[in-house]
Amino acid sequence: MLEEVERWLSTRSWSVTDRPLHKVLAAKQRTGQTVSVVLPALNEEETVGDIVAVIRHDLVEQVPLVDEIVVVDSGSTDGTSRVASAAGARVVHRDEILPRIPAVPGKGEVLWRSLLVTGGDIVCFIDADLREFSSAFVSGIVGPLLTDPGVDLVKGMYDRPLGGAAGQGGRVTELMARPLLNMHWPQLAGFVQPLGGEYAARRSLLERLPFPVGYGVELGMLVDALHLVGLDALAQVDVGVRKHRHQDGQALGRMAAAIYRTAQLRLARGHLVRPALTQFERGADGFEPRTYSVDTEERPPMAEIAEYTARRVA
Repeated sequence: MLEEVERWLSTRSWSVTDRPLHKVLAAKQRTGQTVSVVLPALNEEETVGDIVAVIRHDLVEQVPLVDEIVVVDSGSTDGTSRVASAAGARVVHRDEILPRIPAVPGKGEVLWRSLLVTGGDIVCFIDADLREFSSAFVSGIVGPLLTDPGVDLVKGMYDRPLGGAAGQGGRVTELMARPLLNMHWPQLAGFVQPLGGEYAARRSLLERLPFPVGYGVELGMLVDALHLVGLDALAQVDVGVRKHRHQDGQALGRMAAAIYRTAQLRLARGHLVRPALTQFERGADGFEPRTYSVDTEERPPMAEIAEYTARRVA
């Protein structure tokens, strides 16, 4: 491991217990910074309500750490919006945000558009499929941004059990993202969960970053932030254990393809030979090919969008 990364691990990797909630709250009150929590959601009615309720109870009603909770629904066909609203979130539908640019499917698309419907100086992203959720996920990753002006982006790190086995989750991380980062961006090799969906950043950074529209958004954001603000402006916080719904192997393959494509663009900004992934499923006549498009689109930095600039001026 690079000496720079070893030093970073000792100075920019913390535990949630390093910043007690009362100190985080005092820093927020002293600096006047505001905090938005965003949950991108697609058919998450089983879990989104509990997550919103915990954040609202612990970090809005008990202590005023979070200023707004926004669920961005990206086309759910279940009761996601109803459940999230009943739990106390403001629900915004993806297609209603920036309608002049037609929305495309993908997590990164939702995160990008969320900047237009939130107002916090710090934006905290939380996946909507988490189970046994703790508000420490939010306070833990927001804490360094409120207490340390030199930090611009904080990732959560945690254990990811799979089927009862500790540490076996995060298969795409171990098989795709970690090798890519170690080989091509070794400064980022110290991140325990580079693809984790729980992280927070200053709006002043997020609005300058391009957003891959799909699953490559987390890797792309880390790489671009490294080049924009440097390693010492990035950090991670141990928030315990993350339990969530696991996807099947083929879905993980599609995620890996999107992440590889995101890395490829950042390595060369070159032309993609074939932005598609063929997988196989057993059918009546044997194995049948299924080909899926790999998203090749990225949204520009939000600071380049006229509607966003106009909103800030107003």
